[in-house]
Amino acid sequence: MSQVELVYQKGEGKGPQACLVVFVSQDKPAAPKGCPKPAQALLERAVKLKSFAGKKGQSRMLLVTEGPVERVLLVGLGKTSELDREALRRAAGAAGKLLADMKVAQAAVLLPQGLKSAKVGDVGTVLAEGLALGAYTFLPYKAQPPKDEPAVTLKKITLLDVASESSKQAVAQGTARAAAICRARDLGNHPANVATPEYLAQEAKQIGKARDLKVTVLDEAQMKKLGMDMLLGVARGSRQPPRLIIMEYRPKGAKGTLMFVGKGITFDSGGISIKPSQAMDEMKFDMCGAAAVISAMDLIPQMDIKVNIVAMAPACENLPGGLAQKPGDIVKAYNGKTVEILNTDAEGRLVLGDALAYGVEKFKPDAIVDLATLTGACVVALGHYATGAVSNHEAWQSQVVAAGRSAGDLVWPFPALAVYEEELKGKFSDLKNIGSRDAGTITGGLFLKSFVGETPWVHLDIAGTAWGVKNMGHIPNDGATGVGVALLADLAAAYKKP
Repeated sequence: MSQVELVYQKGEGKGPQACLVVFVSQDKPAAPKGCPKPAQALLERAVKLKSFAGKKGQSRMLLVTEGPVERVLLVGLGKTSELDREALRRAAGAAGKLLADMKVAQAAVLLPQGLKSAKVGDVGTVLAEGLALGAYTFLPYKAQPPKDEPAVTLKKITLLDVASESSKQAVAQGTARAAAICRARDLGNHPANVATPEYLAQEAKQIGKARDLKVTVLDEAQMKKLGMDMLLGVARGSRQPPRLIIMEYRPKGAKGTLMFVGKGITFDSGGISIKPSQAMDEMKFDMCGAAAVISAMDLIPQMDIKVNIVAMAPACENLPGGLAQKPGDIVKAYNGKTVEILNTDAEGRLVLGDALAYGVEKFKPDAIVDLATLTGACVVALGHYATGAVSNHEAWQSQVVAAGRSAGDLVWPFPALAVYEEELKGKFSDLKNIGSRDAGTITGGLFLKSFVGETPWVHLDIAGTAWGVKNMGHIPNDGATGVGVALLADLAAAYKKP
């Protein structure tokens, strides 16, 4: 997994440092306690010359000619009254990116002082998470550089707590959050010839062993016996066998059961309704919903949450092979509904539908969240900075929105009006897998509603937020974002039965 090591240290740093990161507020652009005197003088000069003022998004690199610190990276926080968890997370992420770009092996960070507030929470947790996420790189497929050009990568960041604003435990919590998100990023960034359905299953088993979870993986024969013809229909064109991954977290004293379901299409060509070739390489990201729920199950047990969690990831490829599902085919879902396939590229809702129906019947959850890169229409509607939501339960949806705000995974609800469901009534079957081009995100979500019964449910369309996000400090400008991991963890931590 591609993540820098974070270490908490109480008091000032000792010995030489390649770089020291100092966060500065716009209200009082002065050096905090613990900043070396040579660096303080440089900061004061930068402020006097108006080349740095601590504004939000502002940063400056200062070269220090004396003392143990070689360079000081100044990062602006903006106005303290406007600072919240997400703003601090992004500022820390920006620092992490800059440190990684500087090619230093180690760096130190002075924890900001005077920020203990309800809007920020524990400074150490947010900073550790943001720094690690910003410093994230994905390099397992890069060739080694020539011997005369040794690659220096950021290995370690020490968080210096001079004013007792945080604790070792808080930094560890932020590090764990970042590690789970980075795991989801890694899963999304691996190419489809590596991250197959079986690869996801093995990843889930490794997490299960490490976190004492029950992990069950259903194979093709078992799914056929259960009657999951929607899921199996999508997988028919591929030689990669499908998998239905089930992970269970059942702590002592748990109250209630949540079910998380993530779409795991490890490559989506569109099937017979094949996609244009341009940017088809990005369809390896069509399993980012599965990556989120699998990785969230690595984090949640570390948070000592007293809620039963069942995570499911239906995983397969969607390819146009000789046995591939065809437009006009009719299949029967696990819950007995028949579905006419009008477009084989609307496949995510098919694999999710069977998983949802099976999970509701077997595990009887109190509430459900599914995550899927479901529709391009969601990108058109919301771009890359908010996840779309469709739900059958307003109060449960409100909990999901609140968890997204806490985690920095912002959620925007769509109207799930009954009239939209008329679009999905089949001519020769109970349902059809697409409606008209209008309101595609809503109708795609409402297709799934047919498989959850009366259980409170929220569908999260992460097509825009799973990759392609630009200019956000803690998120890479290229590749998978890890969206949904922190949201699910915060949702479970604050869960109230709807």
